[in-house]
Amino acid sequence: MTAVQPAQLEWLRQVVIRHLESRDLPELEWGGEYIHFRRLFQDAYEYALQGRSILWVADLEGKGVIGQLFIQLISGRRELADGHNRAYIYGFRIKPPFRQAGLGRRMMNIVEQELASLGYHTVTLNVGQNNPDARRLYERLGYQVVAREPGRWSYVDHQGNRREVDEPAWRMEKNLIIAKK
Repeated sequence: MTAVQPAQLEWLRQVVIRHLESRDLPELEWGGEYIHFRRLFQDAYEYALQGRSILWVADLEGKGVIGQLFIQLISGRRELADGHNRAYIYGFRIKPPFRQAGLGRRMMNIVEQELASLGYHTVTLNVGQNNPDARRLYERLGYQVVAREPGRWSYVDHQGNRREVDEPAWRMEKNLIIAKK
């Protein structure tokens, strides 16, 4: 792998990581690649308005949304998110041309800081067993595998059809260290 030169990363300093706004929803479809998740994105936004989740985007002027990261604060599965001490990261993706430059690490650091400031002690996430690059990133950030997940779930796509997903995954956790002053 060729080392990325600092001049090639000028764009990284211009990225704004912020909470998702309703105007960002169409951009999450990445030009149609993720149009089938349109309803899922809308539901996630509604949950955020209700205080049940927090949605983040990485925005680059001239390019738009180049990354996203969602946090579920409350889940029917308390081992993932319990609304008090444990939060669940999902829907984390960076557009391919912007990967391996530090943006994912930066987004995770910002999200973890916010969760710690809100009193959350543990962060959980699932990573596909077929995604070793993402698993390595999470391990470098201090996450550890704690369980296997069957990865079976379903959603309703943009045309109203129910889609079944089978993505075996690893559940990973990280304890947030809250610095005392």
